Amino acid sequence: MINREIIRIKIVQLTYAYYQNGNKNLDAAEKELLFSLSKAYDLYNYMLALIVAVTNEARKHLDVETARAQREGSEMPSQRFAYNRFAVQLEENKMLLSFLETQKKTWDSEPEFVSKLYDMIVASPIYADYMADLVDNYDVDKELWRKLYKTFVQYNEDLDAVLEEQSLYWNDDKEVVDTFVIKTIKRFEAASKSKEELLPEYDDIEDRDFACKLFRATIINADIYQKYMSEASRNWDFGRLAYMDIVIMQIALAEMMTFPNIPVNVTINEYVNMAKLYSTSRSGSYINGMLDNIARNLIQTGKLLKTIPDREQRIKK
Repeated sequence: MINREIIRIKIVQLTYAYYQNGNKNLDAAEKELLFSLSKAYDLYNYMLALIVAVTNEARKHLDVETARAQREGSEMPSQRFAYNRFAVQLEENKMLLSFLETQKKTWDSEPEFVSKLYDMIVASPIYADYMADLVDNYDVDKELWRKLYKTFVQYNEDLDAVLEEQSLYWNDDKEVVDTFVIKTIKRFEAASKSKEELLPEYDDIEDRDFACKLFRATIINADIYQKYMSEASRNWDFGRLAYMDIVIMQIALAEMMTFPNIPVNVTINEYVNMAKLYSTSRSGSYINGMLDNIARNLIQTGKLLKTIPDREQRIKK
């Protein structure tokens, strides 16, 4: 699940923090990086567990409604949502259960939020359409939770507040993690039952090494990379650059110089997008121009053994 997009985001955050605090211990900072990446994977599992928590809340309501119907001799309530096939499969998933066994904090500690989320779901047209649908099968059940997650979980300010209280990392991680939760819902198959595999912690076994190597190169070679930036910014006042811009360009240069298999164009595009997210409104275009100029100079002088498309072609891409 932890891919290079998440890794790059974390390294931008941790590199900025490394220079902002007084204790510049590289080993400790690297441990913090790996810990923050592991917390992203925890959030992925935690958000899947939220589906189970809402399902359990639905069963509590079902028990009350069933008891009332028995007492009054009225029609028995539908069990469809409370025993949604996809949610039951997720509830029984061996990988998710294994994760939850290691956690001290579960959704049981947030009953008000889970109850409110359940009420929002039950009051929605999505829920009404599902309960009225004459087609009743696993695929319909799975599609319901895909829709509910995108509508009520992906963008939820109350949830953001809950997550912020539980971990300093999670609000920064949630947008990316949400995409992986939705991907997981889509790829579930009824035939796999409880053995359906969740996404692994890392997309690729090499990605953990990529994270450590990139972070260390960024810090250890900082003076060299900042020299390249200073030389390329002669038409600007380098000292007046937004500090986050310097951090982002420093990491981009570390990636260019350290990983021969990553095209220059890919690296520049990744960190230009990062600048749009974390720095000023003008940072993206500025960083794009700076990194392009630095890369071309490094290639021309033989310091970087890569190629880069002509400016016109690169901009079009």
